Amino acid sequence: MTDVNIKEIVIVGGGTAGWMAASALSILLRDPTIRIRLVESEEIGTVGVGEATIPHIRYYNQLLGLDERDFLRKTNATYKLGIEFVNWGQVGDRYFHSFGPYGLNMDGIHFHHFWLRHAMKDGSARAEDYNLQAMAADVHKFAHPRPEMKSSPFATIEYAFQFDASLYAKYMRGVAESRGVQRVEGKVVEVHQRPEDGFIESVQLENGDVLAADLFIDCTGFYGLLIEQTLKSGYDDWSNYLPVNRAVAQACELDGPPAPYTRATAHSAGWQWRIPLQNRIGNGHVYCGDYISDDEAYEQLRKGLDGAPRSDPKFLRFTTGIRKKPWVKNVVALGLSAGFLEPLESTSIHLIQTAVARLMTNFPDKHFNQQDIDYYNQRTHLEFEQVRDFLILHYCATQRDDSPFWNHVRTMELPETLQQRIDIYAENGRLYRHDNELFGVASWFAVFEGQNIRPKRYNPVIDYLSDEALDKRMAEIRRATKRCLADFEDHATYLEKLCQTA
Repeated sequence: MTDVNIKEIVIVGGGTAGWMAASALSILLRDPTIRIRLVESEEIGTVGVGEATIPHIRYYNQLLGLDERDFLRKTNATYKLGIEFVNWGQVGDRYFHSFGPYGLNMDGIHFHHFWLRHAMKDGSARAEDYNLQAMAADVHKFAHPRPEMKSSPFATIEYAFQFDASLYAKYMRGVAESRGVQRVEGKVVEVHQRPEDGFIESVQLENGDVLAADLFIDCTGFYGLLIEQTLKSGYDDWSNYLPVNRAVAQACELDGPPAPYTRATAHSAGWQWRIPLQNRIGNGHVYCGDYISDDEAYEQLRKGLDGAPRSDPKFLRFTTGIRKKPWVKNVVALGLSAGFLEPLESTSIHLIQTAVARLMTNFPDKHFNQQDIDYYNQRTHLEFEQVRDFLILHYCATQRDDSPFWNHVRTMELPETLQQRIDIYAENGRLYRHDNELFGVASWFAVFEGQNIRPKRYNPVIDYLSDEALDKRMAEIRRATKRCLADFEDHATYLEKLCQTA
């Protein structure tokens, strides 16, 4: 009987996407006869500016069997409890999108409904006073979750990392190579297709070497050497919804102990990220070139640095969107090759993780069943669209009218899926999580409330509670949250102790 199982995998391109895929496949594909090779060139740089993540990366690290202390030390990482947003609703506004929940759900009803009712009283506490991680971030403290404390806010702590992207790719390379992945140095100069069906047969390197494979993973970035330049997948351009299309990045010196959160500060035609690492701060200005020049954008970034520059500015151009088919024939695109959603909520690495997981769920043999491929593409598009809608919310849920850019995004036509969510929330505060999507109820509430979108009403089911009973419950939740905060440690000190014992 002919063996139809995949035996040869070639990953074209390194960087974060390539080496994450290589490390994951090296452990998930248990057949020792499968050979995985990754081809990359030292001469071809990677984008490598994204340094912030979301909590799902912890599960990926656990899958790979990584030691968190070693990971922190080797990637100059810090902890991340969420994102602080500045100037998004109105100039001068601040709010925190935490990875953890607000309060606790009661009687099957989401907590934010109880808070919305309680907030109608004068002198009521802020929503963030019921969020342990928002409170910890405000005073630069951190603690690991304690899942055994099931009735405590300590059990609900979620966290991610902020790290050096180039060091992370190097770290992933070490993991992959230790598990048998072969790295091939070289530039791909030609792609060979089978004449009978157009499948990729091999890639040829500049030195003449030819790498044949059954399955190819395209990690060549925006260029999409295999998925687009060769197989012509096509691209769904979403710049009508997310018009920022350029970025300039520059690292600077630390101005003090690193904070356990990322900051996103809105400017006149985009926004600026600030990501503190152990040894420096990563900064970048994401903007729309239709409203501001590169020189003006860099000047805004430079003025916003908290320390002396540590690198030259690095300019990038991109178009937000997704390949029409991230999987075509025997090529699966990952990372920037598959699509790009701007870094506002730090989702790029997560989308690589879920793509690898989805590939494993639908892992092919040499027949490459088209129904599996179609399903993979359908679910990938749905995931990208759900994240896209959450990102759009940050722009359209604003009262800013101080620049042409904000006037545009405040009034632009929205996807029907997002408009429906906004309309429902604006009436009665209802929020839903569809298809196990990435961002849940607490995340949507954080942006709505943080950007001054307050619903007319709350869920009427909670009116069974008297005002006195509601006051008592809310006070108890605040007290429990505050008690937990007392057990948190200074973030910088906590980090230093962990790295010393790595």
